[in-house]
Amino acid sequence: MNLFPKTLCCTLLACWLFSPVQAQIGKPRNVMSLGFNAGYSFNKIDFDPTVRQSRLGSPTLGVTFRYTTEKYFSTLCSFQAELNYTKLGWKEDIVNASGDPLPDTYQRNLHYLQLPVLARLGWGREERGLQFYFLAGPQVSYCFKETTEQSSVWTLTDNGTPDRPNGMYQQYSLPIQHRFDYGITAGLGLELNTKVGHFMLEGRYYYGLGDIFGNAKKDVFSRSANGTLLVKATYLFDVLKY
Repeated sequence: MNLFPKTLCCTLLACWLFSPVQAQIGKPRNVMSLGFNAGYSFNKIDFDPTVRQSRLGSPTLGVTFRYTTEKYFSTLCSFQAELNYTKLGWKEDIVNASGDPLPDTYQRNLHYLQLPVLARLGWGREERGLQFYFLAGPQVSYCFKETTEQSSVWTLTDNGTPDRPNGMYQQYSLPIQHRFDYGITAGLGLELNTKVGHFMLEGRYYYGLGDIFGNAKKDVFSRSANGTLLVKATYLFDVLKY
């Protein structure tokens, strides 16, 4: 698990370091595009110690800006930024200490504004037709609201605490301590270029590097970070092209 962010960071660093070289020998492009995006996210919180959960699904939507800078051999190089709204958090799959399902339910909804800043590499038809692309980069987010959904009655142990397989129930009373979130995201997609605009369909994964709860030795969790699978569609139109 730890190898993924390190490998991706090295890849991103290489892309940015080699961009000045590309600018010298590539074919320049100056295309600014604007549009909107919408999709569906599936989030889990990576807890340590573990909290049993299923992925929390939620719609996401936002606006997209893309600036295409050059074509380097067969690779079309772009910079892309977005401002998105999404709901993350976690939905628990609750069982008792013996592993039997319980009627208890718990879901924490975390409402975020997200700002991914991405390097984008595309291959295929630039004007009319299909293009395959890869994008990756850092993402920062801010949680501006949190809500909780839970069953009215808890299944309790003999000592009055919620019956959970590893005794983890402290998350129920913990408010979000770190509303600012940061991490890295990467994805693959297909773009259909037409005379009326650009239509894209892609999949992404976001790996959170920040924790929503405190992670000091005195705290309950040593890790509590977002991990999001995202499927989204984007429409862009060119506002400047030469």
